[in-house]
Amino acid sequence: MISSFRDFAKSKWAMALLVVLALSLLITGGTQMDVFAQLGPKHVISAGDRSVDQAQFRSDFDRVRQNIEEQQGRPVTAQELVDQNVHVRYLESQTQRLGFLAWAWKAGIRPGQDVIAKQIRQIPAFFSEVTGKFDEQRYAAQLAQLGLTPAQAEQEVRDEYMRNHFGAALFAGARTPRVYGALVATQALEQRDGRWFKVTQEMAGRAGAPTDAQLNAFLAENGDQLRRPELRTLSIVVFGNPPGQQVEVTEAQVQERFEFRKDALSLPERRSFVVITAPNQQQAQSVAQAMRGGQTPDAAAAAAGLQPTRYDETPRSAVPDPAIAQAAFGLPAAGVSDPVQARVGFAVVAVTGIQAAEPATLEGVREAIVQELRGEAERKLVFDRVQRFETARDSGRTLEQAVADVGARILPIPDVSRDGRTASGQQVNAPPPVFETAWSLQQGGVSDVVDAGNGQYFAVRVDAVKPAALPPLDEVREDLTRAWIQRENNRLLRAKADELAGRLRAGEDIVAVARSVGAELIVRTGVRQDEETQAALGVGALTGLFGQAKGQAFAEVNSESEFVVGVTDAVRAPAPALVGPIAERVRPRIGQDLANGLGDLAIAAGQARVKAEFDVGLAREALGLPREAPAAAGPQ
Repeated sequence: MISSFRDFAKSKWAMALLVVLALSLLITGGTQMDVFAQLGPKHVISAGDRSVDQAQFRSDFDRVRQNIEEQQGRPVTAQELVDQNVHVRYLESQTQRLGFLAWAWKAGIRPGQDVIAKQIRQIPAFFSEVTGKFDEQRYAAQLAQLGLTPAQAEQEVRDEYMRNHFGAALFAGARTPRVYGALVATQALEQRDGRWFKVTQEMAGRAGAPTDAQLNAFLAENGDQLRRPELRTLSIVVFGNPPGQQVEVTEAQVQERFEFRKDALSLPERRSFVVITAPNQQQAQSVAQAMRGGQTPDAAAAAAGLQPTRYDETPRSAVPDPAIAQAAFGLPAAGVSDPVQARVGFAVVAVTGIQAAEPATLEGVREAIVQELRGEAERKLVFDRVQRFETARDSGRTLEQAVADVGARILPIPDVSRDGRTASGQQVNAPPPVFETAWSLQQGGVSDVVDAGNGQYFAVRVDAVKPAALPPLDEVREDLTRAWIQRENNRLLRAKADELAGRLRAGEDIVAVARSVGAELIVRTGVRQDEETQAALGVGALTGLFGQAKGQAFAEVNSESEFVVGVTDAVRAPAPALVGPIAERVRPRIGQDLANGLGDLAIAAGQARVKAEFDVGLAREALGLPREAPAAAGPQ
């Protein structure tokens, strides 16, 4: 092959090809083309030297979806979250965060490895419940539970340290003017005098029963809240093996699988050892020398103020730190290793016991192999059934005929909404992809076979579609009538309160206005804004008194069926001697709010500086959705 290329390079055809390439460069102006631009992962988020590809975004968004499912207590599909724009809000927040971190690292905020190790060793979640100190095994177990590697955990700690370091510097430099605290303190201690009276529903009158025309209009006005969702009747084709069917496994198959997996099924070498992690190499060397001098690991660790971590009969693959694993399994016999650079500090390993590898026996793993072979055979039967179903459909067989041909089953699901609920509100026990697939079809449409994971497949047909529609008036008449009367009563009450307040603004005396509606006039002096006063006078009176200047009238809601109408008679400023101490006490809180605002601006500036951006289309593709959102349907 190489000699052929060499011969071609010396030929006249190679020279002609070079001429063509040179001409093409002249025509295009020497424009460079990156032929590898389409290779590699596509970045949903790009922020300087940081990025999030589609696989990571999908994984992160799945965690967001699972959290929402736990909060709502029901399955939630990715399509639902996308419809509510959750994906865009998540992309915006993550892009800001990564953009700021990329800028901060570039600007020189770079905590060292020893700082990160110290931070990790101070996290309470990694402390032993017995000793109350950092525990290496608990650290590894906690990370495994969260699905994180030590490198990912260290990066999270490093990012958090960078944010806190920047925030501390920002807060230290933010100085709040004293007048800010004085304004808050003055408002808190200010007193007001006022007079007001209550306006009740009886004074405003009550609405009568609505007509059908009024109810229909009210129904249309509240269509977004009252409209019933689109419902669909589905036929779900499932390809699983019939209940009770069991695939037979021969002894020859078991023996063959055992021989193939014998090494993997055997127990590897296991060692018992103690790990003592020190913050620096010198201290670790002292611990190693002490143990070599005859001290026990517990005594050597206690003398250095450290905490030993024990591993009992542990295989090499179960040790989370590669450096510690190398030290523990690199010793030819029981003994003490030299200090090694671990992920968190420097570690010394004392091996106390070695158990040789144990080869597997057929009888010991027979049942596991039988179950494994049976599962594989059952999945193959299902897959064969899927292939034969697709062949039958391609040949023109109807859905029912193809199902009968291959031995699949049809499960009917009547009147179900996109979120998997029946018309009565019950949740249908089916995986979310069933409904995502069903809502991508028109009435009568049949999907391709969909892989649901774990060897399960399904196809779906939309048998009927009931469009979203307002309910018939007779079905909601009682509730609708109650809501309409409540709205009208509120409107009458508001109109009456505005009318009475208008009379006050026109110059009529409040005593006469209150008397005209048979209301009791309430007079208060020295009123302050606090919870006790609000509980005694009501929220409406307090809002009105402190929401208006001296001499102005107000009308405020006091409760669902009551307004207050009144006048602010006087505004009394507090004594400066009282304002000063309170102003100083509230200044730190105001400073913190100011620093938070500056922090938000800094994060946005960091994002802009590194030109961080996200691609909604790639995010939608990562979630298994079309790159572009479908256009909203127009009026029919």
